[in-house]
Amino acid sequence: MYVKFKRIIDFILAVVLLAILAIPMIIIAICIKIEDKGPIIYKSKRMGKDLKEFNVYKFRSMKTQRKELNSNLSHNEMVTKVGKFIRKTSLDELPQIFNIIKGEMSFIGPRPWIPEYYVWFTEEQKRRANVLPGISGLAQVKGRNGINIFKKIDYDLQYVDNMGITQDIKLIFETIKTVFQKTNAEISEQGIKEEIKELKMQTQSVTIQEIHIYKEVV
Repeated sequence: MYVKFKRIIDFILAVVLLAILAIPMIIIAICIKIEDKGPIIYKSKRMGKDLKEFNVYKFRSMKTQRKELNSNLSHNEMVTKVGKFIRKTSLDELPQIFNIIKGEMSFIGPRPWIPEYYVWFTEEQKRRANVLPGISGLAQVKGRNGINIFKKIDYDLQYVDNMGITQDIKLIFETIKTVFQKTNAEISEQGIKEEIKELKMQTQSVTIQEIHIYKEVV
């Protein structure tokens, strides 16, 4: 019952916010275009509810010609000036309002991750996809990218198991507080690779344990 109610509230709130934030979003779009010609919106494949892929929308924060730039440039050097600001303030996430209107995301829920993560998930960890992914969630207010991948998943599963209006309202206010703290707001490409590596090691460890158990039984 709450899932349907939440979807209605998400849609109404998203439409209202879009009307309120239209001008600031246009200003951000113009700034992106002026500093670095190229697409304003960045699209990325993510895993949604029930393991269905969708494109998540963000304001582009990376230089369009980054592949042609010196390969020795650091991740920060490839981020535009506007990009650094919108990342620290989480304003790059605003286009996800359209994902919410389309029914692909919610305001509150586990963050949508790239499909590569799910290749190494256990069946238990895949339960984080039982609900719509969110712009913010329990893991974000508990440490954002300052906590390890397994702690993030634990918080996501905790949210799934206790999803309700009281928790969502609480997380909305905690999210606002977290945004103003401006800490651990982003994760680099290298950070993502490290998290996937940790998940892969977890899967390999479980497989080895299963082989040992099988041998003992046989």
